[in-house]
Amino acid sequence: MPNQLVDRIYEAAFVPDEWPQVLAAISDLSASASGAICLFSDESPVRGSAQENVRHLFEEFLAGDTWRSSGGIQRMRALQPTSFVAVEDFMTADEVEEDPVRSKLRAFGIGQHVCAAVPMPSGELVTFVFQRWTKDGAYDRRSIRLLDSFRPHLARAGLMAARLGLRQAQATASALQAIGLPVAVLSGNGCVRASNDLFDSMTSVFLPKSFGGMAIADVAANGLFRKAIEASSHAAEPVVRSIPVRPKEAGPLVIHIMPLRRSAHDIFSGADILVAATAVNASNIVPSPTLLSGLFDLAPAEAKLAAALATGVALKQAAAEQNIRMTTARHYLEQIFRKTGTHRQGELVALINSTLPLHRAD
Repeated sequence: MPNQLVDRIYEAAFVPDEWPQVLAAISDLSASASGAICLFSDESPVRGSAQENVRHLFEEFLAGDTWRSSGGIQRMRALQPTSFVAVEDFMTADEVEEDPVRSKLRAFGIGQHVCAAVPMPSGELVTFVFQRWTKDGAYDRRSIRLLDSFRPHLARAGLMAARLGLRQAQATASALQAIGLPVAVLSGNGCVRASNDLFDSMTSVFLPKSFGGMAIADVAANGLFRKAIEASSHAAEPVVRSIPVRPKEAGPLVIHIMPLRRSAHDIFSGADILVAATAVNASNIVPSPTLLSGLFDLAPAEAKLAAALATGVALKQAAAEQNIRMTTARHYLEQIFRKTGTHRQGELVALINSTLPLHRAD
């Protein structure tokens, strides 16, 4: 995976003017004609960004209301695919033909669409859509796998884009407040450069260390946190960038570690890493695989297995229901443990059952 492009994805999280170039770079790698990011929320109009070559069509799409009558858009909003899927696979030929959004794009020469959705803990839905020219036919499996390899990074960048409303962060102090989450920015060696009031109030979760450092009170989570910090300082890919935490004196959290690259590095006064805490509410409702995938970077099959286990079924039964072998189920479970920072099935189920989307704070 091109590290430079990953850096640009994280830059676009805070500098949305960069999204068109980032989407274009991903399009080039996946032989796509165009790409777009859209933010759907019950509280505001659709927002987003697209490549320059379809900008006029995209601006018309954002300004109008045709998306509400688009079968493809509504199908993807309901399905919320955890990996990139061909939108046409979930529509009839007549629906594709009659879709008002697709009609305009088809006249422009655009054919097949692929989409992935990332539900945010704050309730918004971020979708990433890539399209091919009609003359280039359908997406092949290699291109889909390549797009899926970027999805965890797009998901974390989407979290920040949703919080900032796709507005550019201007300076450290205002950016930290605008994000609306407990946030701190760190140097490459883990020293805190700045933090907002929400972060500073979480004294039972984040502990100060000598020479301006910080740690997570939860020992297991802190081990994953230190590895992520070390990987960021060496421009390596950490095993875990989204870490679940269950504080004794507060509700469960997911802590996201994001590298600050390029222009984002300058916005945050030369800091190298952003640490954001996403709160989750206790609930008896089992969250969807799409939410689990967005929170913990789970692959689609892993998220489905995790959601099944959260209902209380045994691993053997969950494997049978998903028509996979026990050896495969055990492998998925090992990956789930690794990505969620848990070690036992009971601990995993308790974590999952505490996860529910939050409404965005005013």
